[in-house]
Amino acid sequence: MSLSLADAIFWVAVACCGIAQLAIVRSVLISPARVPDSQPTSASRRFVEIAWAVLPGVALAFVLLLTWRVMHGAVRLPNVETALR
Repeated sequence: MSLSLADAIFWVAVACCGIAQLAIVRSVLISPARVPDSQPTSASRRFVEIAWAVLPGVALAFVLLLTWRVMHGAVRLPNVETALR
């Protein structure tokens, strides 16, 4: 199995996006806990912050899936009519 340039670029981009997404989620989860003199963050605001950090990751995973399918083609079942001929 040879690795094409497009596959290599794809996987490097996946790794970069994954690392960036982990850093974003980590900063949202840890950052408010480290500020000692600030007012406590409300639960609803905290939920919104976490959602704004996680939703782009879900969108990136969806784009990853679609890109992979376009690059490598979806598995297609043979046409029944042509198989019977």
